[in-house]
Amino acid sequence: DMAELLKIKSEAEDFQSEYFYRNSQAEEKRQKENQAATQIQSWFRACKVRAYFSHLHKKAVIIQKIWRGFTARARFRQMVKAAYFIMKMNFYEEMAVRIQRRWRGFFVRKYIHNFYARKSYLEGLFRKNELVRRELDELEELQKRERDCLEMVKEQTAKVYQAYRLHHLLSTKQCPGVFNSPFRSAPHEMEQLLRQVKYQAPTRLAPGGRACLLGMPGPAAPSFSGTLGSPWIKTTQTRCSSRPILPPIGSKKQQVRW
Repeated sequence: DMAELLKIKSEAEDFQSEYFYRNSQAEEKRQKENQAATQIQSWFRACKVRAYFSHLHKKAVIIQKIWRGFTARARFRQMVKAAYFIMKMNFYEEMAVRIQRRWRGFFVRKYIHNFYARKSYLEGLFRKNELVRRELDELEELQKRERDCLEMVKEQTAKVYQAYRLHHLLSTKQCPGVFNSPFRSAPHEMEQLLRQVKYQAPTRLAPGGRACLLGMPGPAAPSFSGTLGSPWIKTTQTRCSSRPILPPIGSKKQQVRW
């Protein structure tokens, strides 16, 4: 028993010395271990916080994605509604324009511009135009004939005046004239004209007598109303003076436009 007691006592002393040794070692390394534990705890807490922040970031991204999708779909629905409304309004406006165009055309054709009245008016205008053109053509032809007649009368008057000036060349029973050559089968036209013109005593030559000597009557030339007994001249004057009377051009009241 004594041996066991001594053994226990020695073990207690060893335990006590070991305890004090370890306590001294622990006291020496307490500061370093405390710093290491603090560093480990800070690192662990940082890992936890970073993991939590990463988790929150992922959830925030999911929430933002869902919210942005929702807002984008809502905005797209609004845009679709606006586009559909604009399309309907454009369609309604186009249909309204077509209806107004048809109605205005019907109203104008029925109450303002009558198609059949305008057609009859244009047909009458066409007939009147043809009549006026025909009358103008006849008038032009008549004026042309009058000018030709005046030229012929002037030429015949010049010939008569020349015959008056050359009346001394008329043939006689004893001596044939210049225009009645015995070598001709028939007398010259001037010979016939000299026989029709009566002789008049010559008067004093006017300042324009040079033109008269050339065969053209001047302003002071004597009148041959009594000597122009040629039936051709009378017939020509009668035909030239007969001018047809044109029918009056009636005026038609045009259609009133509102």
